[in-house]
Amino acid sequence: MAASQIITIVFGLGLIAFILWWFFAPHKETAVHAEVKDGQQSETVVVKGGYSPATIIVKKGLPATINFDLQDSTACLSMITFDKLGINEKLNAAKDTTVKIPTSQAGEYNFACGMDMFHGKVIVK
Repeated sequence: MAASQIITIVFGLGLIAFILWWFFAPHKETAVHAEVKDGQQSETVVVKGGYSPATIIVKKGLPATINFDLQDSTACLSMITFDKLGINEKLNAAKDTTVKIPTSQAGEYNFACGMDMFHGKVIVK
C-alpha cells in the first residue's frame, strides 16, 4: 500500500471519528436562571451557530419572556419553533423576537431551529 493511500485512510478515519463525536457525544450544557425584574422574568438567547444559553430556567407563577437575538445569517436558525406552545416564528435580525412562556405549571418547553438541528429548552420550576 502506498503512503498516499495510508494517509488518505488515516485522514478519513479521523474525519469519521470527529463527525461521530460532534453529533453523538454528550456536550456540556449550561443552564441559566432568567433575570427577575419588577415581577417579571426574562432572558436573552443569542442565536449564533446555535443557542446561547441553550437552557433557561424560569420560576413558576411569574410572567416570563425569552428574547431571541439573531446574530446568524443561516436560514435554519432564522426560525424558532416551540412545538408544545404552537409557536413557529421567523426571527428578525434587526430586533429581538420575544416569546412568552406560560408559567402556570412546572414543565419543559423545548425549542428548535426551523430544520430541528439546533435545540434548547425552557424549564419552568
